[in-house]
Amino acid sequence: MNILVTGGAGYIGSHTLIALLESGHTPIIIDNYCNAHPESLRRVEQITGHSVISYEADVCDAAALERVFTKHQIDAVIHFAGLKSVGESVANPIEYYRNNITSTLSLLEVMRTHDVKQLIFSSSATVYGEPESLPLTEDSRVGVGITNPYGQTKFMIEQILRDVVTSDPEWQITLLRYFNPVGAHESGLIGEDPQGTPNNLLPYIAQVAVGQRSHVSVFDDDYDTVDGTGVRDYIHVVDLARGHVAALDHAAPGVSTYNLATGTGTSVLQLIDAFSKAAGRDIPYEIVERRPGDVAACYASADLAERELNWRAQKTIAEACQDSWRWQSQNPNGYLSS
Repeated sequence: MNILVTGGAGYIGSHTLIALLESGHTPIIIDNYCNAHPESLRRVEQITGHSVISYEADVCDAAALERVFTKHQIDAVIHFAGLKSVGESVANPIEYYRNNITSTLSLLEVMRTHDVKQLIFSSSATVYGEPESLPLTEDSRVGVGITNPYGQTKFMIEQILRDVVTSDPEWQITLLRYFNPVGAHESGLIGEDPQGTPNNLLPYIAQVAVGQRSHVSVFDDDYDTVDGTGVRDYIHVVDLARGHVAALDHAAPGVSTYNLATGTGTSVLQLIDAFSKAAGRDIPYEIVERRPGDVAACYASADLAERELNWRAQKTIAEACQDSWRWQSQNPNGYLSS
């Protein structure tokens, strides 16, 4: 199939391009590179031996989308594009609501015009808010206790997509709720390349390991967890990418929702220890005050994805750390190293 991939040059997007190409699909990428670098697409070509079709454009720009849909016969869309920093969304809520929601509405309008009705949406565990009980399942409560505008945009877009299916049941929409993506492609050629200070833990640890930062700040060690530090469900980005191909292959009319997770929680200190082993060096850290809105633990069941999509996470935390270290040590400044 010809798959339009919005935000396809980003961290998860670029890894998904490889999974799509290896499965025989043809991805067509739209990215404005605000959270990505075009070098990632050249690296994907190097890894796969396939050329990729890409357009530099903003998904909020309906006219740009229209040109792409007119030029190519699009069969389905994977929608990654959007602003994604939790902290930044608290500081800049207007920009987050405008960008994430407007881009989705523009995309849906052009898809409707061209009778393209299969969409996979990059949602997030943030839609669950503060968990009532663990592990989280697709039936867990959503929309209550969401602590930031980023998570609210994901929840709102999920609702928009449900309303689209109510209006026209022919739409095939899959909501993939990611937990904490980590790792990199085993080649070391592509990986997470945060702009400025990393928002996520593993790239921060990696930058400490490579000497770009002095230490990791651990936000409190007094939670009711195995070692007092926060516990999250870290999923290897290559497993996450495979989940999108599985969702494409099992699309059905209506709305389908899946957690993409490992089912196992890993604490901050456990992750630091695993990365230290992978890198062969100590990772300095400092315990600091907890952040408002952080929960003690968050992990999910992915049993539904295993039953219905024949997908489950296969890679370990150790592998994620080894792959992240290979990427970071070979590309200390990310794609700017090239």
